[in-house]
Amino acid sequence: MNEVLDFFFEPYYHKPLFEIILEAVATIFGIASVYYSKKENILVYPTGLVATIITVYLLYQAAYYGDMMMNFYYSVMSIYGWYNWARKNDSEEHVVHITRTNMREKIIGFIMFVATMIVTYFVYKCFGYKLEMVNYIDVFTSGVFFTAMWYMAIKKLENWTLWIFADLITVPLYAHRGMGMLSFQYVIFTILAIQGYYAWRKNIK
Repeated sequence: MNEVLDFFFEPYYHKPLFEIILEAVATIFGIASVYYSKKENILVYPTGLVATIITVYLLYQAAYYGDMMMNFYYSVMSIYGWYNWARKNDSEEHVVHITRTNMREKIIGFIMFVATMIVTYFVYKCFGYKLEMVNYIDVFTSGVFFTAMWYMAIKKLENWTLWIFADLITVPLYAHRGMGMLSFQYVIFTILAIQGYYAWRKNIK
C-alpha cells in the first residue's frame, strides 16, 4: 500500500506548493465539468474553462506540449460549446439536442483526429522536444480528445465513447508523468463518462 501511495505522492515532494494547489483546483473543476456534462448542464463549460486554463499552465511548465495544446483547444472549444448549448429559438427552446453522429460527422471527426495528431507531432518538433513512447501516446490521445470535444459541443452521443477510450489510456500516462492528482482525475472522468453515455443514450430514446 505504501508503495502505491509513494508512486502517486513522491513527485509532489519536490513540487512548489503553488503548483500543487493549482493541480488540485484543476482536478476539482475538471471533475465538476464532466459531472455537469453528464447532466447536460451548461455549467460544464465555465467549470471546464477553469480546469483547462490551469492545466495549460501546468503542462507548459512540465514541457508536455501536446497535452498543453489540447487543453488550450479545450478552452477555445468550451467557449464555442457554451454558445452552442445556450442557443434558443423564438420559442425559447434550446436549438441543440442530443443525437447520434451521421456519416458526414463521422468523416469530419476522423479528419480532425488525423489532423490533430499531425499538428501535435509538429508542435513537439517545433519545441525541439525529443519524442519518446509517452509522447507518441500523447499525440494519439490528443487526436481522440480533439474529436471528442467537438462531438460534445454539438451534443453527439459518440463523444462519450471517445472520452472513455482516451481516459483509460490517460490514467497510467499521467501517473507515469508524476501527476497523481490528474491521473486520479481521469479515473473519475472514466466513471462519469460511462454514466454520461448511458444517461445521454436514455435521453435519445
